[in-house]
Amino acid sequence: MSREERYVIGIDSSTQSVKAIVWAKDGTAAAEGRAPLDILQPDAMRAEQNAEDWWRSAVTAIRQVTGAIDPALIDGIAISNQRETMALVDADGKPLAPATLWLDRRAAEITKVMAAEIGDHEMHRISGKPVDCIPCVYRLRWYREYMPELLDSAAGIVDVHGFLTRRLTGASAATWTSADPFGILDIHEKQWSRTILDHLKIPTTKLPKLLRPGERVGAITETAAAETGLKAGTPVFAGGGDGQCAGLGVGAIKPGVVYLNLGTAVVGGVWSPTAEISKAWRTLVSPTGDGYILESVQRAGAFFVNWFVDNFAGGRSEATFRRLEEAGLKMPVGSEGVTVCSHLMGCLDPYWDIESTATFTGLGPQHTQAHLYRAGLEAITLEFARALKLMRAAGLSLEQILVIGGGADSRLWLKIVADSTGLPVVRSLSNEASALGAGISAAVGSGWFPSFDTAVGAMTRVAERIEPDLSAAPQWEALSRKQAAVYFANRHLEEVAKHYQVG
Repeated sequence: MSREERYVIGIDSSTQSVKAIVWAKDGTAAAEGRAPLDILQPDAMRAEQNAEDWWRSAVTAIRQVTGAIDPALIDGIAISNQRETMALVDADGKPLAPATLWLDRRAAEITKVMAAEIGDHEMHRISGKPVDCIPCVYRLRWYREYMPELLDSAAGIVDVHGFLTRRLTGASAATWTSADPFGILDIHEKQWSRTILDHLKIPTTKLPKLLRPGERVGAITETAAAETGLKAGTPVFAGGGDGQCAGLGVGAIKPGVVYLNLGTAVVGGVWSPTAEISKAWRTLVSPTGDGYILESVQRAGAFFVNWFVDNFAGGRSEATFRRLEEAGLKMPVGSEGVTVCSHLMGCLDPYWDIESTATFTGLGPQHTQAHLYRAGLEAITLEFARALKLMRAAGLSLEQILVIGGGADSRLWLKIVADSTGLPVVRSLSNEASALGAGISAAVGSGWFPSFDTAVGAMTRVAERIEPDLSAAPQWEALSRKQAAVYFANRHLEEVAKHYQVG
């Protein structure tokens, strides 16, 4: 190993695992460690984790890389964290109750109550988030209503970033982008919103210090060094939410570049110089701290695809996917009449309807598993395509889509994305974009590069490029109108049934 080689670590603490990846200056991974995380579901509405597991899994993952790379060669560390997830902690940083995840829906009923109290337009304007039960703010309102003693006794309210930075450095810190999904950050001022916090009767002293992405948080303590194998004194820099870090990891920090994560949830976004507000997307602080990301989110992306394959197509295997992909590639736009609503777990943008359900319509005796498979991919993609169309109407430049996530391995899905949006699709060479985004933040913070732009240019790489078939645009436009109508038809079935007379 050359003495000139230096590294940074990007820690990706996501919903189901913690990954620690060691990045070189050219964006190649020199080592990586992984450890799983369990999701606890006491009932259908709750999704929780033991916050201590975030640290235990981080230690396991970091130990794996410090066993492979000399810790003295690490110039900095940054964290990418699962968003809309929080823990209530005591003065020593110990959790007082299970942490609540972005999947948690306990606040579904009280969401509208709080929106009415402050005003749904005002909540949207301040936070950039349409009213929905996912942001932590509504769970805080739930605690205020049903468990006020717990909320008042908590010394701290922290995201995953704040919890882990305290264990690493001795002090909790949130970044503009890790705090943003809480729904209590004023995205215009990049400060905790006094309007919302005063309403909840929560002092700002309970919340972590806010830092710009790439800013120094502190240094690895002797205690953390002993647990992780890291060198004491190694700098820790502010990272951010995993969605924004993923955008950074593929270079979506300038006009024209769209990122699309075909993961469990389908998340896509584009950089904007201003905080454009719409129900067609969530408005987030950019991963660099300059500008904003307009983000479209579908709760059930690859989750919907895998659910279908597991239950109706024989289960997930290489042979099953090969069969469905080959058949789907031969089909015309529209899957020969099959139309899908993919809202298996409710809907975020543009309807923000937690009660929306999934459907398959237009079935006939000629249809096969492959028709339903392709129709599902078309439905998921077209919801994203409609969001992009509205972003373009708002004046944003859209030139190419950089795709990551497990779904990026599907040639059928990539072709559908390219053809339905009319944009070239480029597959990122690294599927660990969130960890790479954290690594880029550490690289900028440690002084490797003078700016995020230069860091992205040096550390991100792409693989294949798929050009769109523009001749199919009229068919895609017609299918998009039809597919969007399925939601409204399904949602109003009960209303229609009231007026239907039998006999």
